[in-house]
Amino acid sequence: MLRVGVVGYGTGGQHFHTPFIAAAEGCALAGIVARAPETIAKVRAGWPDVPVFASLTDMIAAGVCDAVTVTTPPQTRRALVLEAIEAGLHVIADKPFAPDYQGAMDLDAAAKAKGVTLCVYQNRRFDADLQTLRKLVLDDRLGTVWSLHSRMDQNGAHTLEPGPTGGLLRDLGSHVVDQMIYVLGPVAAVDCQMDYVDLPEGQTDCAFNITLRHENGAHSHLSASKLNYNDQRELRVYGSKGFYQSMTSDIQAQDIFAGKRPVDDLGAWGYEPETCWGTLKTAAGTEVIPSEQGRYHDYYAAFARAIADGTPPPVTAAQAAKTIAVLDAARTSASTGKTVIL
Repeated sequence: MLRVGVVGYGTGGQHFHTPFIAAAEGCALAGIVARAPETIAKVRAGWPDVPVFASLTDMIAAGVCDAVTVTTPPQTRRALVLEAIEAGLHVIADKPFAPDYQGAMDLDAAAKAKGVTLCVYQNRRFDADLQTLRKLVLDDRLGTVWSLHSRMDQNGAHTLEPGPTGGLLRDLGSHVVDQMIYVLGPVAAVDCQMDYVDLPEGQTDCAFNITLRHENGAHSHLSASKLNYNDQRELRVYGSKGFYQSMTSDIQAQDIFAGKRPVDDLGAWGYEPETCWGTLKTAAGTEVIPSEQGRYHDYYAAFARAIADGTPPPVTAAQAAKTIAVLDAARTSASTGKTVIL
């Protein structure tokens, strides 16, 4: 069993890491770093048998883990990732795991020099809707994909990280860009427009529209907002054999926030309800496509296998750095009004 410690117990640690470590084959939740009394109380209520530490340094000294997940605020992650690497621990870093492409590659180099595995938690590759779409693409149900439209609107103004180092592009943008690279492959060029809001912490990007031209000739169009009181997830795909559309409920997030855990019923976990199944339209007619299973815990299972037997890890630091390079290019495109070639 890979003993995994979690550094941080905000929304990420509480909802998107600890429940899925506990459910992942080959993993054990070995410790949690939390400081504030109210946070420690939440940890003890949710995981009464898991030890709590005041710092990563304390958890390392206790020798309880082989790997750590760093899910603290973005500006704190670099130092913690480097501390874990220096201690010889394998690391999963929450996205965005670095402020820019060069910073990402520096962390990748540090991990390789120490001989440890550094991965980035791009868990939304394991969303039910994306897994369903990817299966259609791999099964050649759509033919050559011409364009893919992805919209991820969230009614969550309180979750927008304020200030010029925060914003939606680095938040949801990290997910939707990674998803497009996962499905359609490397990106050749980037166009972007962003909307901004003035907050006490500084100007903050709160919505974006991105066009990616992929090296295989496909193009993807990505949009997201957190300040428009809309909560909707949509995928639309145009291919040489037909059209596919899904409007889903983000079922894993919905269930986690409702207090459910995947380990309670792994077989039933993560399927979109039938009312949210997508529709495929081809020359043969219209077909409703059942949901594939969404399984964020598969990320952790793959991470454990990679360390145990040398199989490829789920999302390497070098792969995640390419996503950051696209985000860097998107910000440049938005500020200059020009297409950025990668």
